[in-house]
Amino acid sequence: MLGLFFITLLGIVLRLVGIDKPEGLWNDEYVSWFVASHPFNAGFLTELKAQCHMPFYYLYLKAFMAWGGQSDLLLRFSSVFAGVLSIIVMYFVGAQKNKKTGLLAALITSISSFLIYYSQEVRLYSLLFLFSAVALLYFIKFIKNKTITNLGGLILFDFLIMFTHTIGFVFVFFQLAALTVLIFKEYKKQLTLLWMSIGFLALLSVPLVHSIFGTKSFSQWWGSFSISKIGFLITDYFSPVLTNLVNAPDNFFYVRSVSFVFFTVVPALTALFLIVKAIIKNRLNTALFFMSAGFVCVLILAALSGRLVFITKYSIEIYPVLIFLAAYGADSFDKKFIGNILISIFCAINLTYLILSPVSAPKMPRPQGHKIVADLIRRAQPKDGDVIFLEYYPYYRFTKYFDFSKYGVISIDKGTFQMFLSPDTTYQDVLSDGKSLYKDLFSEKKNGYLEAQIYKHVLKNLKPGQNVIVISSDSVSLFSQETMIEISNDEYLYNKTPIMYMIFSYIKNHVFSTLSQSLSVTRFERAGDWSLVKFTKLNKQT
Repeated sequence: MLGLFFITLLGIVLRLVGIDKPEGLWNDEYVSWFVASHPFNAGFLTELKAQCHMPFYYLYLKAFMAWGGQSDLLLRFSSVFAGVLSIIVMYFVGAQKNKKTGLLAALITSISSFLIYYSQEVRLYSLLFLFSAVALLYFIKFIKNKTITNLGGLILFDFLIMFTHTIGFVFVFFQLAALTVLIFKEYKKQLTLLWMSIGFLALLSVPLVHSIFGTKSFSQWWGSFSISKIGFLITDYFSPVLTNLVNAPDNFFYVRSVSFVFFTVVPALTALFLIVKAIIKNRLNTALFFMSAGFVCVLILAALSGRLVFITKYSIEIYPVLIFLAAYGADSFDKKFIGNILISIFCAINLTYLILSPVSAPKMPRPQGHKIVADLIRRAQPKDGDVIFLEYYPYYRFTKYFDFSKYGVISIDKGTFQMFLSPDTTYQDVLSDGKSLYKDLFSEKKNGYLEAQIYKHVLKNLKPGQNVIVISSDSVSLFSQETMIEISNDEYLYNKTPIMYMIFSYIKNHVFSTLSQSLSVTRFERAGDWSLVKFTKLNKQT
């Protein structure tokens, strides 16, 4: 077990390097903390119902917070803990073949840039990988030994997957389908019990699933599917270059260089070759692969129908399977030196990038971190009574880092933008037909209704010497007014461009234009993915 000790130690070091992110929590992480920070009897259940994921992760995070507090570092340790346990679990998964395969599976898990990144993220994915790895362990053990213990373990961790990830039930379905194909003839009774047990547990979560899928959220649909994203799924999982964390380019070779091929394509193709080697070895591996492929196909169909953005983390349930197959394949060559060379090249490339690249997974900054906003506002030196104008997020998304109580606060955010853009347009209208509703609006250089709202909420009561501090998210307000007009006049570009980018670019441009007519710009600063513009009402301005 000495080998497992050093592999786990390596994984711990890689997950602790750079864990204290100076940018603070970014939006998704902030939501995790915000939900878990509510007391059980004061809003916790209400906040759970408003989320797009199942509740177990928030309960897990809440337990960590009860034990160690609410510092960003402690919150990130909750994911490190799950990430380190995953290394050990993957050893036992691989060891179902033999000890060497176990060590290879643990090693791939230990140096995985994707898992390192999410082991430093205050989100559910590190924990979900752990649950999926344990479920895989019991799946393989049950195939080999049909005991009640192995069956119970599989049921328990399948339930935890479903109770953690909203679409986890899709993965569990394909897993049970694969199991049924493998052992149906000999074990009809056990399979019947398994399907009934999982079905009963799934029924218990129906109210939550209904509530989650019934929640209308325009903000989720900010990307479109392209074939390249399937390639990025493989490179995210097996190369050290992470591309599809939020939204990937449409072109797979978005960077044309030798280093891109070396660090991205070579390790991914190596892993794919090892996976294919494992698939052709036995029926179990084939079933595991097609189980994973089925899950990915459902995600693709959901993305094509506009119900889901296809990003790598949403498929993390299949990642333990792919790691197991890669490790299995590496240990399946008749001439062992071939497998050893391939896995050595794979590990060398991944570790070289992890150690030397300034943007490797443990060093990767969080430019959308909300602490950046707090620091920007402080440096702008607001006075009591000044107005802080937030675009894209409401003020409570920053209260962990900044006290707004001394200032007037207004936000045009993801839940209120429609009230500022035009009269009599509802949130539901934008959800169902926003592209058509706003197309002409995006081409306009003036918006009298928006200007009237800004006057009413900001300018009307502003006194000489007071400031308006505007905070914008540059990651969603990308376009100048001229660019927006060009996009709106090109049918292909307009249909391809996410409406969220159009809406908040439009808001940013028009807010700046409107305030500039009445106030003077006295400060401008950019940091991370955020911009601050400070407007001041001078004595002669009206």
